[in-house]
Amino acid sequence: MASEMDLDRPNIEEYLADSAIDSNKTLQLSDLLNVAPALSEAAGAIVDDSFTRCFKSNPPEPWNWNVYLFPLWCLGVVIRYVFLFPLRCILLATGWGIFLTSFMLVHYLLKGQNKTRRQLERYLVEFMCSVFVASWTGVVKYHGPRPSIRPRQVYVANHTSMIDFIVLEQMTAFAVMMQKHPGWVGLLQTTILESLGCIWFNRTEEKDRQIVAKKMKDHIENTESNPLLIFPEGTCVNNDYTVMFKKGAFELGCTVCPVAIKYNKIFVDAFWNSKKQSFTMHLLRLMTSWAVVCDVWYLEPQTLKPGETSIEFAERVRDMISVRAGLKKVPWDGYLKYYRPSPKLTEMKQKMFAESVLRRLEEK
Repeated sequence: MASEMDLDRPNIEEYLADSAIDSNKTLQLSDLLNVAPALSEAAGAIVDDSFTRCFKSNPPEPWNWNVYLFPLWCLGVVIRYVFLFPLRCILLATGWGIFLTSFMLVHYLLKGQNKTRRQLERYLVEFMCSVFVASWTGVVKYHGPRPSIRPRQVYVANHTSMIDFIVLEQMTAFAVMMQKHPGWVGLLQTTILESLGCIWFNRTEEKDRQIVAKKMKDHIENTESNPLLIFPEGTCVNNDYTVMFKKGAFELGCTVCPVAIKYNKIFVDAFWNSKKQSFTMHLLRLMTSWAVVCDVWYLEPQTLKPGETSIEFAERVRDMISVRAGLKKVPWDGYLKYYRPSPKLTEMKQKMFAESVLRRLEEK
């Protein structure tokens, strides 16, 4: 009997060892299945990063790669930098001189005549924006009826660069809602553009949102105010995509007039990457290009439908602008360009992962 037990013992030990290995394999496979969805999502984000793509300039394919085309490219560089750029600088300086002189005269000599003064200041800002567009040899095609001054309406447009405001302003003197900028741009905001009734905000201040919302409502109720222009994406996108629209412009209970802007990249990419380039250098790049070419479509005004939420309203308007301008929609918040994801979003992802793990444990 003892000899039989001794003979069977190695088999039992081998069996137990094999069982432990199988158990470990099952446990490892189970662990892998638990984290598979998270790994799949992470790998997908790396392979197809649709968020970063929205804020990247896509360099054009080089065409001066052979001995025949390179001399032509060099000739183009000489024409743009030696001839066109100085002429554009002279044009811009002359326009600024005329504008500043006229603006100061109107502002100080017509202090008591508010209506006449506002009208003349409007025309002067439109003139100055036209000078800017001319300094880029801008070719802008406007489609649809020209915006009119009416109460309880707001214009919303996709956003590629701060020059969007200049392109639209040369047609109609909008009061724009814009991020407060430092430097000479900030000086223009507080001195000249203030006369149009523009509204400034600061992304970093939570209390600022309530103040801005009240200013927006007061502005659209005033029958003498300039049309209010809002870029609901909240940041510059590279004119290939549209990111999520903020719902503030769609909660005002007024008519929303969509505006679609599409730049042609054949001569220059008009996208302003504010994290890598100052606005001064951005303007310099435009002034040393051949031309800035774009189309602007004023689309049919929209109102909130019965039972429709402000978020659904914003998405419907974004659909219209994206289709008209040929832009791709992505479900991203543009503010993620500047800030980390909110704790709510992080907690939601953690909760989803925990629930998936608990489901697998319950199945066992």
